[in-house]
Amino acid sequence: MARWGKALGAALVAGGLVVAGGGPASAHDGFGHPGTSSEELAQRWRSGHHGLRLPALDFTGAVASGLAGPLVFEVDGRDLTVGQAFAGLLTAVPQGGTPTVLAAADPPGGDVAAVSTWRGAVTWAERTGDQTSVTSSLLKRRTPDGTVRTVADLLAYEQAENPDGDVTYGAQVTDPSCEVPEGFGPYTGVVDTHGYGSATSRSGTTYVADAGANAVLAVDRSGAVRTVAVLPPVPWTITAEVVAALGLPECLVGATYLFESVPTDVELGHDGWLVVSTLPGGPEDGSTGSLGAVHRVHPRTGEVRTLATALSGATNVAVGPLGSVFVAELYANEVSLVTPWGHVRSLGSVNQPAGVEWEDNRLYVSTDVFTENGKVVAVRWR
Repeated sequence: MARWGKALGAALVAGGLVVAGGGPASAHDGFGHPGTSSEELAQRWRSGHHGLRLPALDFTGAVASGLAGPLVFEVDGRDLTVGQAFAGLLTAVPQGGTPTVLAAADPPGGDVAAVSTWRGAVTWAERTGDQTSVTSSLLKRRTPDGTVRTVADLLAYEQAENPDGDVTYGAQVTDPSCEVPEGFGPYTGVVDTHGYGSATSRSGTTYVADAGANAVLAVDRSGAVRTVAVLPPVPWTITAEVVAALGLPECLVGATYLFESVPTDVELGHDGWLVVSTLPGGPEDGSTGSLGAVHRVHPRTGEVRTLATALSGATNVAVGPLGSVFVAELYANEVSLVTPWGHVRSLGSVNQPAGVEWEDNRLYVSTDVFTENGKVVAVRWR
């Protein structure tokens, strides 16, 4: 995953500025934020939404359950294809039928994400490694006859190109006399790759939201990879409270810290643009504010236009009717709607929502994703 300003994140925890709940902590939450438990996620700080509200929807109608980390899934008709990230399984869940394992991470221990479908084929990404290093990152495809092949080696592309290798992150300090602690100062993008979201166009091009590369990639039918866009860094102003709590030099008050912008999903918009959700590469519990966003990205030019900000854990998006966008806000325990003008409206409280899809006037959301009984629920849109 993208570094989340490792020293800053760890220091915020140590300084007591990150609110933690009780219960056993897991190694990480699946999005590069270590030390997160389901209890903590349920108590996450809730972001403001411009004062616009819709009637709350009832997200209790489960169409699939017993899933291990359903961070991403795809809907085809009313059949589901689920990436069980914590089990390393790609699973088909037909409507009213028995779940079937389509593929397992190879080698075991990797996660399965970035699920999309095209002409009966299923595409997904597998990653092996930990939060600081990656040993394998592949884009795979299973054809209707059950044949599985590797479409592209995302790690090889990242090692060769490192799309954000010339992008600067970290504290931006203009005063040369300011002694910035190790780990807080500027750094450039490291070699990392983690395919989290994908969408396959009618031409067979698969767009990948690569959370490690901080970029949206395009993989054509032959497996050739190119960078569509690198998502812009997320600026945050270092406050006096943070400086005092962590014992940092006072010269850092008011300085800008640039977090990495971590893409978590990509969808095809009705107008030909891509819709991309992003997390900041840093804490999202309120200690640094609510820094998630939804962007529109041109698939050819790479132009990035920000549609909405102030989102708390934007882990997945779905393109809805009339240019609207649904977004799962994992750390707000909320599903929201973004209008074409960028207004954000809450649709209701949901426990640990991660994935969201729109199909046949139904909104599908994966919930309880850090429990032993992850679910996918469906709501009929009126």
